Amino acid sequence: MFAAIISNPFSHLSVRAALDILIIAMLIYYLLKLLRGTRAMQMLIAILLLVILYEGARRAQFEMVEWLLDTLLPYVAIALIVLFQPEIRRALDRFGRNLSLARFSSNSPNSSFDDVVLAAGYFAQNRIGALIAFERDVGLRTYIESGIPLDANLSYDLLLAIFRPGSPLHDGAVIVQGARMAAAACFLPLTLNPLTSNQLGTRHRAAIGVTEESDAVAVVVSEQTGAISLAVGGTIELGLNVEQLTDRLANLFRRFRTTLVLPTPVPGTRVTGKAD
Repeated sequence: MFAAIISNPFSHLSVRAALDILIIAMLIYYLLKLLRGTRAMQMLIAILLLVILYEGARRAQFEMVEWLLDTLLPYVAIALIVLFQPEIRRALDRFGRNLSLARFSSNSPNSSFDDVVLAAGYFAQNRIGALIAFERDVGLRTYIESGIPLDANLSYDLLLAIFRPGSPLHDGAVIVQGARMAAAACFLPLTLNPLTSNQLGTRHRAAIGVTEESDAVAVVVSEQTGAISLAVGGTIELGLNVEQLTDRLANLFRRFRTTLVLPTPVPGTRVTGKAD
């Protein structure tokens, strides 16, 4: 009998036990994937080292060390919530998004990003910095309230007026809800990911930050280089041209792409010198 168990170790594994193990494995995998490349990963390693230290102290009968760790254990749960608060919020947001049917609502800007692409092309040609965030399933009300309310139809001309150098609304981000511009000069959270390149400026870090905190899509134009970038899901793709930006947005908002013709740039409007 013992030999039979050795030859087939899964013979006594029930379907319920296998499902239980599978669920735990998926939770651990998702947790590690969520923490990979963040500050929380280093914290998690430190916590694992404390657990190993506690187990070693218990086995070696170091009474003072064991007593100290036993005293601190009740506060570990609170400390974990405080330390991992951004990661916990992000995980709950993603989980809620996966269960939500809001993505099929009419709020998706699948018929309005052509103006953004045209404006991004103009900004790139003239090296005018810009940051435009599309709201999707997760609301951006907190960031909208930090800016100047507009509630205006999204248009190419209005975007050019907002990001024109010297405009009071030039600094900050424009947030788009559906086919309307909710607000301008909005403050977005900067990413704290230690893996983010030091070469990226404030606009790019804000674009990454808002896509880490929500499912928003952010279009960035560098004021220094004129390069167009697209941030989604906490990652950023640099150096896009107008055609590539159109394709990316078409895929994100699931619509057929259209051929866009850029307007002729106005001579003498090239602007340089400010950091992104």
